[in-house]
Amino acid sequence: MSRLTWHRAFASAGLAGACLLQAGTGAAEVEVAPDLRAEVVVVGIPRPVQLALDGAGHLVVLSQGWRGDAAGEVYHFDLAALPLDASHAPRVVIPFSDEPRKAALGSVALDPRSQDLFMGEENGNRIYRLGAGGRLTVFGVGLNNLLGGSSLTFDRLGRLVVVDYTSPEEQQRSESPPPASFEALAGDAYQGPVVIRLDPHEDVRLPRRFDLITPVLPSGSVRPDRVEPLYRFISLATTPSGAIVLLDSVGHLFTLNDDRVLRLLVRLPAGHYHRTNMAVGPDGSVFVSSGFQIRQIFRVSPEGVVEVVAQDLGDPEGIAVDGDGTLYVAENALHRVIRIRSRVRLPRASQR
Repeated sequence: MSRLTWHRAFASAGLAGACLLQAGTGAAEVEVAPDLRAEVVVVGIPRPVQLALDGAGHLVVLSQGWRGDAAGEVYHFDLAALPLDASHAPRVVIPFSDEPRKAALGSVALDPRSQDLFMGEENGNRIYRLGAGGRLTVFGVGLNNLLGGSSLTFDRLGRLVVVDYTSPEEQQRSESPPPASFEALAGDAYQGPVVIRLDPHEDVRLPRRFDLITPVLPSGSVRPDRVEPLYRFISLATTPSGAIVLLDSVGHLFTLNDDRVLRLLVRLPAGHYHRTNMAVGPDGSVFVSSGFQIRQIFRVSPEGVVEVVAQDLGDPEGIAVDGDGTLYVAENALHRVIRIRSRVRLPRASQR
């Protein structure tokens, strides 16, 4: 997967017609909280799954492409140029690896120091790094089952944080044996979530071996009180205070601090949470993009208060938030990105 190509994407008339509204129009079918408004800012982007905001005023989008013949496609959009139609926009096409498994890319994290893009295989065991100069490298191997959604993030110290999942069946799929750090766990083979944290700028030979890194979780306190420990964590994020926030497949939201003890923060509305994404706002609030079955965006305050930000979305997946609290959400089913922000906006001339 070292050869990248720049392409111009030409959508067929039928697929382009699936974008129901023109860029810049209000997202009338999306219901938002009374003090917010939603607008479509990018249309014509095939099946967007992940979003990120870089430090140079760009929105980065990972797409699955119209045909599914590549591991992923990466777009960079100037925020100042929004709204726009991406049907003819240039993008970086990342081919499948030479191996027969053909794993697609499903998770993204942007390195705040280098601006490199880290991308994880969906249901795979590798992480790739796309440098600012367009160079793609295999950054890490040895994971068991890296899901899509927010499986990767960076913390306030610039460390890469990864949530994996291990079970006897999935260890057979891994590229290497289970990590030695699990041997200290009593009883049968460990089955459950694994959280790994590392500094991507360490002078260590690539690819990094995730199976040789002592995990943050599990630790001596694997089981949170009165909560089933074997639920699958599918998303994570980090807060300004340094806590790791983890969401499982039935809507439990946990915090994991330096003491490495899981604490239940809140239970989101009942449902099946699949391919979820999370982003953290400047005040420490966690925004949850709940996927195609629930179709809502939640805001969870640092105290655990849950609010519905938006609902009736078309398969909401990737989510990003800027320093002003403005949200960007990828609607996979509608091939577009919407922006959700406060109704109270200063005139453009006054913002300079």
